[in-house]
Amino acid sequence: MKVRAHVIVSGRVQGVFFRYETKKEALKRGVKGWVRNLPTGEVEAVFEGEKEDVEEMIKFCRKGPPLAKVKDVKVSWEEYKGEFEDFKIIH
Repeated sequence: MKVRAHVIVSGRVQGVFFRYETKKEALKRGVKGWVRNLPTGEVEAVFEGEKEDVEEMIKFCRKGPPLAKVKDVKVSWEEYKGEFEDFKIIH
């Protein structure tokens, strides 16, 4: 089943390769969407793909790359749109 999740990650998540590692994980799992830094110091992402792959991406966000210190992950499940061709880091 295809799903879509909108995620906001807070903590020490900028300047620690969070976006790069998120993209790497997404490509590995065939998840589409995007990730970006927010001016608030948080990281925002949208993941679309098979439910189990998107859930793995959320699990990754709860931990992050080695230098990250994730405090919180807010997940909003949305209607799957299939609007992405790949996974991008956006600015």
